Amino acid sequence: MASTKICGFDELGVNEAVKVEIDGVPIVVVRDAAGDVFAIGDTCTHGDISLSEGFVEGDTVECWAHGSKFSLKTGKPLNLPAYEPVPVYKVDLVDGVVYIDPAVTVAV
Repeated sequence: MASTKICGFDELGVNEAVKVEIDGVPIVVVRDAAGDVFAIGDTCTHGDISLSEGFVEGDTVECWAHGSKFSLKTGKPLNLPAYEPVPVYKVDLVDGVVYIDPAVTVAV
């Protein structure tokens, strides 16, 4: 599977979560305050809740339903009740455009 064009870098708001779906894979995309773009699985591993509806702070996104925070860098939950990580996807920035390949996860 090839990388899919998501949006322009400038279209991503700082510290805002955006949900995209690529070939049936729900992904949350976040641009942090430092200008880094992250893509992780959109579904909280604790309660099947969309993380894109949560709160972005620093390099984490928090599930609004039960409060688990997930690292945008590693996908690992940083607190309970979630204990399973979400996948982290490789993000490519090419000429100001964000691309993601849902078949390529980042080993962390």
